[in-house]
Amino acid sequence: MGKSQKQSRRELIEKMQRDQARSDKRRTLIIVAASIVVGLAIIAYPAVRLIQDSRTKGLAISELGVAASGASCDKATDDKATGTQDHQPDGTVISYPVSPPSSGPHYATWAPFGKKFYTADDRPPVPNLVHNLEHGYTILWYNEAAAANKDELALIEKISKAKLPDGSNGKFIAAPIKQADNLLAWPAGKNIAFSHWSGNAQGQTTAFGHRQFCGSVSGAALNDFMTKYPSTDAQEPNGG
Repeated sequence: MGKSQKQSRRELIEKMQRDQARSDKRRTLIIVAASIVVGLAIIAYPAVRLIQDSRTKGLAISELGVAASGASCDKATDDKATGTQDHQPDGTVISYPVSPPSSGPHYATWAPFGKKFYTADDRPPVPNLVHNLEHGYTILWYNEAAAANKDELALIEKISKAKLPDGSNGKFIAAPIKQADNLLAWPAGKNIAFSHWSGNAQGQTTAFGHRQFCGSVSGAALNDFMTKYPSTDAQEPNGG
């Protein structure tokens, strides 16, 4: 005798309920597994960054990027310096005769001494950074072409965390140059520039700003520049 219609319907409902329960269990397991993976990633990422940063701090900047000979660097220039202690109120429009600036009037406040790497999103105005130059800083400037290259940008950030030459006393900043800064154009093909503001050191009667352009990121070229122009050779070397 065949099953009644009522019994068949009940068995079908029970089967559907069992299938739904299995499906819900699978979905729950997938959600739990995904949550565990995401949680581990959230925990692991800062740990990995800390390990990477720790390793980077042990590297000399000369070990990062291309060799100085392969960076297509121009010879460093000497710009007659102006603007010593010429502190302007924040927000004042200041025009600089060279780009990137290597001296000149600047804002009364400076960029934080402890921060060494800026992007276009958090960089202070150029006149704040020029004030840092007055205190013996060397600045690695990178243009929008370098900023758009993820590998180069990551390398610049890595250099900012690496071991600087002893004569720098840690006075280094990497910062972008933007079109909105309204500075003079850089030489074609040069995406990186260094600048430093020297004082009247070593018997000099005239203070100079110094600039050097490079086509590629080179920690070795930067090391040579910072060694040639140490932080103590500055207008106000004891600041910062």
